[in-house]
Amino acid sequence: MIVRVSGEGQYELDESEAKQLDQRDRSLVDAINAGDMQRFRTELADTIRFVEESGSPVPDDRVVPSEVIIPPRDIDLDEARQFFTDEGLMKPLPA
Repeated sequence: MIVRVSGEGQYELDESEAKQLDQRDRSLVDAINAGDMQRFRTELADTIRFVEESGSPVPDDRVVPSEVIIPPRDIDLDEARQFFTDEGLMKPLPA
């Protein structure tokens, strides 16, 4: 799975990492739905850190579409509500 962190770059995650990202995605949606900006910021920072540390950076000369786009670190809750769907950033993964 190719994941873009807005304004920072793309990373490739394997299947187990994609499942972990799906769990983090649900936590982000829960924080948005609760209107909890502090929790959302923490979850977003943790999600970005997870992608950067677990994924393999996609080289700049490799052009591939992103399956998931994570919003920038400085997004606010109103913008996040527009960015995320009820399902989050990702389509639900098979169990």
